[in-house]
Amino acid sequence: MQNSNQRFLLKSRPDGIAGPEHFQEDVQPVRMPGPGELLVESVYISIDPAMRVWVSANPGYVLPVEIGTPMRAGGIGRVLVSEDPAFQVGDFVNARLGWQSHPTVRAADSQKLDLSVGTPQDWIGPLGTTALTAYFGLFDVGAAKAGETVLISAAAGGVGQMAAQMAKIKGCRVVGIAGGAEKCRYLTETLGLDAVIDYKAGGLAEAYAKALPDGCDVFFDNVGGEQLDLAIDHLRENGRIAICGRISQTAASELYGVKNLGLLIGKRGRIQGFIVFDFNARYPEARTWIAEQLKAGTLQQRLHILDGLDKAPEGLGMLFKGENQGKLVVQVAAE
Repeated sequence: MQNSNQRFLLKSRPDGIAGPEHFQEDVQPVRMPGPGELLVESVYISIDPAMRVWVSANPGYVLPVEIGTPMRAGGIGRVLVSEDPAFQVGDFVNARLGWQSHPTVRAADSQKLDLSVGTPQDWIGPLGTTALTAYFGLFDVGAAKAGETVLISAAAGGVGQMAAQMAKIKGCRVVGIAGGAEKCRYLTETLGLDAVIDYKAGGLAEAYAKALPDGCDVFFDNVGGEQLDLAIDHLRENGRIAICGRISQTAASELYGVKNLGLLIGKRGRIQGFIVFDFNARYPEARTWIAEQLKAGTLQQRLHILDGLDKAPEGLGMLFKGENQGKLVVQVAAE
């Protein structure tokens, strides 16, 4: 058994985009688990935009990652040693593993994976928190209904691609926003979206007008900034905006001031932010629906997998440069 734990610790708080210079590697002996704990071998680590918020001095809704401690992250791992009767050696678990190769975690905070529903890769991808975020953001917060038009920013990203497909399954007209021709082709040719807006192509206001001639009923926002402003312009009466993220603003040196919130009055529009953990009690409901769609072949998720834990700091920066092609994951060990 591996007897050392590779870790990446937060070295300093970034002002802009986080990268390798803000983290430092160390290696510690593994800590054998005590009662109610598990020693886990990390297999997949999720890289998510929220992680940039967590390394801020004041994230707002959670405690910040402390300087000198392992970077916080969720992931999928294999149990090596169990001191809890509910878990056996070899079980795959979903847990807050952090940027560590062999963390010791509380069994109470870990979920044993049902591999009859999906593979470990499915559990970091379409059965993971990005898909849950898309499900509850679209159907509960956005209240998307068949026949409506749904606009989704960062539509080729981890959450966006799931929300886009879910909206299509629901019977909506779906317009995605993404950066670059390759991502836009993926949205139309592979995921079957009705229209796309390439925010890197220029003429963004004109592109919105062309793709949304009759406006939109729901905007699932992962980006914020100008894209949110333009979505408010095109929101239909009684439209809903679900604020999932604001990746354009998280590491920005100067925040964008949304100018037209007043339009929501006449439109009777609603903006609501949400956090997926608010829906924790309903995860089984969502995963049952998602698993059915995976089995039917109506839902898929493209993963962008980086090889090795040492790629995690680089991966976090990739998110904010638009360099990832789908849900970003670090593979630490073989399944």
